[in-house]
Amino acid sequence: MANQEIMEKIEDFYRLKDTWTEEEVDVADTVRRFVDREVMPHAGEWWQAGEFPRHLIPQLGTLGVLGPTLPEAYGGSGLSPLAYGVMMQELERGDSGLRSFASVQGGLAMYAIYRYGTEEQKRTYLPRMARGELIGCFGLTEPDAGSDPAAMTTRAAKDGDFYVISGAKRWITNGHLADIAVIWAKDDAGIVRGFIVPTDAPGFHAVPIRTKASMRMSATSELYLDHVKIPQSYQLPDARGLGAPLSCLTQARYGIVWGTIGAALDALTEAALYAKSRVAFGKPIAATQLVQAHIVDMESQLVTMQLLARQLGHLYADHTLRYAHVSLAKRHNARAALMIARQAREILGGNGISTEYHSMRHAANLETVDTYEGTYEIHTLIVGRDLLQEDAF
Repeated sequence: MANQEIMEKIEDFYRLKDTWTEEEVDVADTVRRFVDREVMPHAGEWWQAGEFPRHLIPQLGTLGVLGPTLPEAYGGSGLSPLAYGVMMQELERGDSGLRSFASVQGGLAMYAIYRYGTEEQKRTYLPRMARGELIGCFGLTEPDAGSDPAAMTTRAAKDGDFYVISGAKRWITNGHLADIAVIWAKDDAGIVRGFIVPTDAPGFHAVPIRTKASMRMSATSELYLDHVKIPQSYQLPDARGLGAPLSCLTQARYGIVWGTIGAALDALTEAALYAKSRVAFGKPIAATQLVQAHIVDMESQLVTMQLLARQLGHLYADHTLRYAHVSLAKRHNARAALMIARQAREILGGNGISTEYHSMRHAANLETVDTYEGTYEIHTLIVGRDLLQEDAF
C-alpha cells in the first residue's frame, strides 16, 4: 500500500485530477490499462530489437487513439484537447515510439488530409486510417532540410493531369509501415504543396533506418521518390505554402507536450520505488539527502510540465492557442522530461542501463523527442521572436 501511495502522490502532487472531466478520466484509465497489459511487459524487448509492435495497430484503432480529435464523420471520436492530451501521456508512458506512431498517424498525416484535403479525400482515407487499416506518414524533413524546411529540394513538376515528384525525405516516422505518404514538395512556381502518395507507386522507396540509438521501437525511414507520377486529384488542394505543413506540426507538438509527461512520470516513479527498496550502508537510499534532493527536483519539473500542458489544453479548447504557446511548452517539457529520465537512470545506478528497467530507454528516446519537430534552440527563437518582435533566425 505504501508504494501505491507514493506512486499516486508523485503522479498528482498538485491534485490536478480533481479538475479532470469524466471523459478525461475514462480515456486515461482505458489507455493506461492497455499500455500496462500490452506494452509494458515487452517494451524493453521491442526497443532493444528495434521493432515496432505492428500487431498492436488494430488494437490502437479500436482503442480510438488514431485521430481521436477528428469528427466522428471521418472516423474520429471528437475528443476534447485535454482528453487527447492524457491519451498521448499514457501512450508515451509505455514508450515514445508508441506515442510517435499515434501522433504521426493522427496529428500529422490524418490532420493534413482533414485540414487541407477534399471531401472525397477525407472520406476515402480518414475512416480507414482511424481504424488502423491504412497507415500514413508525413514526409517533410529532408537530409539537408530539417530545422529549415523552406530549404527543401523535393520537387513536384506538373505533367498534364499529373504531378511527377522527385526528392528524398529523412527521419520519417512510420515510413516503411505506411500505405500512404503525405509528401511536401515545391511546385513549378516554388510554392510548397502537399500530396497524398501511395507507397506502392512506381519510383517510391522507403528504407528503414537501422542505426538508431534512440526511438528504437519507432519505425523510422528514409523515403526516396524517383519520378513518382500521381494524378492531380492526389494533391491536397488547400495546402499552399510552408504554413500548411507547419500547422500540422503544431498539432503534433501539442501531443508531444503531453506525451513527455508520461515518459517523465514513468521514469520518476521507477526511481522513487527503486530508492525505497535499494539498501546501501544499512538503509534505503531514499533516506539519503542526495537522493531526496534529486526526487524533489524531478517532481518539481514534472508538476511544471503538467501545469503547462493543462493550460495549453485550455487555450486549445478556447480556440486561443497560438503556435508560440506550443513552442514554449514543447521546448520546456521535452527538455524537462529528458532531465528527469537522466536523473532517474542515475538513481538506479548500474541497473539503470538495463532495459529490464525503463529509465535508460526513456532517456535515450527523449534525446530524440528533444530534437524532433523543432529543436530546443529553434523553439527558443520562435518564442523569442514572438515576445520581442525581432527575428533572430
